[in-house]
Amino acid sequence: METQQKKGFVLIGIRHPGKTTNENGQSGIDCGNLWQKFEKEGYAARIPARVGDEVYAVYFDYEGDHTQPFAYFIGCKVRSGVDVPEGMAKLEVPAGDYTLVRAKGKMPDCMVNAWKEVWESDIPRAYGMDFEVYGEKSRDWSNAKVAIYLSVR
Repeated sequence: METQQKKGFVLIGIRHPGKTTNENGQSGIDCGNLWQKFEKEGYAARIPARVGDEVYAVYFDYEGDHTQPFAYFIGCKVRSGVDVPEGMAKLEVPAGDYTLVRAKGKMPDCMVNAWKEVWESDIPRAYGMDFEVYGEKSRDWSNAKVAIYLSVR
C-alpha cells in the first residue's frame, strides 16, 4: 500500500438515495442495486464531457467509521463546469492524501476481500471520500484489478 497526493476532480453520475450501512450486508445489496441501475440504464454513455472511460464508485458522508452509515455514488470523471443532466447528480472529490489498495481476482469476491482487509488494517483513515476506480483491467470479472483509494489523515 502506498499513499499518494491526489488532485481533486468532479464526477457526474447517480447517488444511492439516503445512506447505507455495512451492517448485515446491507451495503452490498444497496451498492449492487445502484450498479445494476447504472449499467442497465446506460448512465456512463449519457454523461457529458467525460474524461476517460473509468467508472468511479465513491463512499462518502460517513457518520463515523466503516460500521456507521455512509452515502454511495457511481459516476464518471468530467471536466469542471459541465451541466448535470436531469436525473443525475454531481460529486466533487477533494484533493488530498489517499492510500492506494489494489483488489485483484474474481469479482465481486476480490472487492469484498479487499474491503475486509481495509477494515481490519491500521490505515489511518480519514473517512472523507474513499473511491474505487473501475478501468480497463476491471472488465475481466474472472481476473479483475480495481484501484481503491482511501482518504487518510
